[in-house]
Amino acid sequence: MKVEAIDHLVLTVKDIDATCSFYTRMLGMEVTTFHGSRRALSFGIQKINLHQYGKEFDPKATAPTPGSADLCFITSMPIRNVITHLASCGVNLIKGPVSRTGARGPMVSVYFRDPDGNLIEISNYEGP
Repeated sequence: MKVEAIDHLVLTVKDIDATCSFYTRMLGMEVTTFHGSRRALSFGIQKINLHQYGKEFDPKATAPTPGSADLCFITSMPIRNVITHLASCGVNLIKGPVSRTGARGPMVSVYFRDPDGNLIEISNYEGP
């Protein structure tokens, strides 16, 4: 067997509404609803399913915990524009811009945290 791609991942969060608001406003993701009232954040051909902390769906991770993720997202927007956008939304950068190596090679990244404390990395393969 050979894995080809990631279809989705799951974030366990304290407040699904706050998470949806943050990711749609900051990163342009879309909220989708499925199986009645379950919500996910969709972007490209992937999605992030959201689990409410303490009310996770089975099966689940051994220790689902808000704030335990470290995620990297790719954008075609120049990093200087990403920094401007995040600043206009009141987001404080933790680090960046810095050079990193992604799955496809060298990239430039900035880091910040979401409402649960997850580390979010936004990267661009095109440079600053």
